[in-house]
Amino acid sequence: MHAHRISGRSVRSKRRRNTKEPYCFVATCAAGLENLVQEEISSLGGNEPITVPGAVTWQATSLKTAYLACLWSRFSSRILLRLTQFEAPTPEELYAGASKIDWSRHFNGDTSFAVYCTLVKSELNHSHYASLKIKDAIVDQFRNRTGERPDVDVRTPGLRLNLHVEGTTATLSLDLSGDSLHRRGYRSGAGEAPLKETLAAAIAHLSGVQVGMSSATCLLDPMCGSATLLIEAALIIGDSAPGLLRNNFGFQHWLGHNEKMWQALVDEAVQREDQHADTPWPMIIGYDADPQVVAVARKNITNAGLGDRITIKQRQLARLQPPAAEGLLLTNPPYGERLSEKEAVKYLYRALGRVFRQHFSGWQLGFFTANPDLADMVGVRWQGRYRLYNGPLKCRLLTASSPGPAEVIDKATQLSLQENDPELPAEDFAHRLSKNCQRLFPWAKENNITCFRVYDADIPEYNLAVDLYEQWVHVQEYEPPATVSPEKAEERFNQALQVIRHLLGVPHSQLFIKKRRKQRGTEQYQKRSGAADKTGKAGKTGKLYEVHEGGNCFLVNFTDYLDTGLFLDHRKTRAMLAELTDGKTFLNLFAYTGSATVYAAQGGAVSTRTVDLSEKYLIRAQANLALNGFGGALHQFSEADCLQWLKSCRDRYGVIFVDPPTFSNSRHKKIVFDVQQDHPELLRLAMNLLTRDGVLVFSTNFRKFQLDTELEEEFVVREITDLTLPEDFQGKGNIHRCWRFRHHSEEE
Repeated sequence: MHAHRISGRSVRSKRRRNTKEPYCFVATCAAGLENLVQEEISSLGGNEPITVPGAVTWQATSLKTAYLACLWSRFSSRILLRLTQFEAPTPEELYAGASKIDWSRHFNGDTSFAVYCTLVKSELNHSHYASLKIKDAIVDQFRNRTGERPDVDVRTPGLRLNLHVEGTTATLSLDLSGDSLHRRGYRSGAGEAPLKETLAAAIAHLSGVQVGMSSATCLLDPMCGSATLLIEAALIIGDSAPGLLRNNFGFQHWLGHNEKMWQALVDEAVQREDQHADTPWPMIIGYDADPQVVAVARKNITNAGLGDRITIKQRQLARLQPPAAEGLLLTNPPYGERLSEKEAVKYLYRALGRVFRQHFSGWQLGFFTANPDLADMVGVRWQGRYRLYNGPLKCRLLTASSPGPAEVIDKATQLSLQENDPELPAEDFAHRLSKNCQRLFPWAKENNITCFRVYDADIPEYNLAVDLYEQWVHVQEYEPPATVSPEKAEERFNQALQVIRHLLGVPHSQLFIKKRRKQRGTEQYQKRSGAADKTGKAGKTGKLYEVHEGGNCFLVNFTDYLDTGLFLDHRKTRAMLAELTDGKTFLNLFAYTGSATVYAAQGGAVSTRTVDLSEKYLIRAQANLALNGFGGALHQFSEADCLQWLKSCRDRYGVIFVDPPTFSNSRHKKIVFDVQQDHPELLRLAMNLLTRDGVLVFSTNFRKFQLDTELEEEFVVREITDLTLPEDFQGKGNIHRCWRFRHHSEEE
């Protein structure tokens, strides 16, 4: 039950309306809601309501339908009583038209008022000045008749008047609602981009929320924010009049108000609500990733009197499971204003669609978005499309049914080994590649590994690496030694490509080729000009492909950079971090595209911080987290030089991962880093942020690296390289080296 706020305060009517001329009422609304408001007015007894953009008008011989609209309309913004309409091409004629109304019939000198104006294609060009002319007419009339004048209060007026001028026609109305009807009275705060309550009610209604929904179903919002959607849905289900939550209406300060009629309608609304109080309700559940937003949502629900009806918990989208066999997944996901946020939102949509398809068979989906061009990322077939507006933002409400359990695709078998052809060139290379695949394909399938290396310069004459990323093949040619002519190297490389295409049965569209040369500084992380596609020609850049590892999803780029964004040799390192971070806070330094952060989040880290100097890689890191259903205030990103960031940070972390480049030289920020020279300072600073029982994992791919021996005295250090090298990188030398750091215990 609601703690109803409607009070009996009202100005006692001094005059009865003794004319039989019908009232003319106007319900204003947001664009896109006109038809819903028209249906409401008809259901409330409004006679032949007429719809125009942003408004619905109707006539009645009593105030009842207007009172009912104020009390029951879920979609209207304001309910206006039209007082007069006249021609007013000039400010003077505005004054004259307003002066013809007997204002003492509507309010007295003790009631404050305010005039609000809208101008549409009008010769009047200043809405504030037009409002002042109406105000002057009213004040002058009161002063001339009584010697006193009512106060003007633009913030909280007792009576609100609405002036609408379109062309030369002025319409002056009394606002019966007072404050906008979307202000139900329960919202104490809001998350980002809050929905107006009227829009939230429309979204719930159009998505299928009805009075008395079955108790066997569930209404679930996985990104509930301030819970406005769920509250409005609950008001519909419980047949609760949204106006019952308000403690003030404009008509309560109007002399024409019929208090007896109003109170009877309020009593009837309370009785209707009570009829549903004891009937079984569907489960109504909301989740949000941000604990502070969860607190706001719970407070709003309590204010609405729905604390026993709606359950709110902190939960990431990645953890979403259906609480019932059937129901409605209703959500208004984040919009994303900055570029990095928009990228994350795009992949958050994909994550939502994946979760819905895989786990919510038998459910319906109501998906409201201000990014309709990204709606296809959800990956469902939309059955309903509604054009709505959230303020100035053009939005869409899209509805769908779950297609049933998603077909599970065995990614590891999408590329299969073909029989060797004796006519192929490069017989030695073909034999070695075939042998490697025969060994690694069964291992990969058994361990559900879909991205792995099958060749890495095993034969010196064929100096290249071949990586499989599910159905895609990524080939990198290393720089040939000076003893091999460029022509000979090119011939061998082309022969190797011919073998790869045949043995792996890979079409041209799934083969990507790069030539790797010795890099300086951060060149390996810089965008490649004229990036080559599978044909070797300069092709389109920027496309990201989704691949999978360890139950996680990652975005890789095969064309723009030397590295794809997922270091395959760190597969076991990432899995180890996932085990270490359960219940811990996690810091990822030199984070690159954030793959370690994804593993930590999936492993149960309570919060993460991802630090990198590159904005573009942090954007990818955010996208990777969103793709896996993680985000919000508990997963933070910092674009900074890691050494400088460590010097200013005061937080503590239970697990820290440090994987710096061998050497970097940022031209724009004048920052130089050398892992051999700078690692002692780097690791000491990082250990300052490690909790006493925490673990730091340090890795480097510098083959000549020597760990500073003093660090082994200051901390408990163990090299764990052998534990972190995957099967597909065994016997290749130390493609990376890895150490585990801990603090000395007090007993030592």
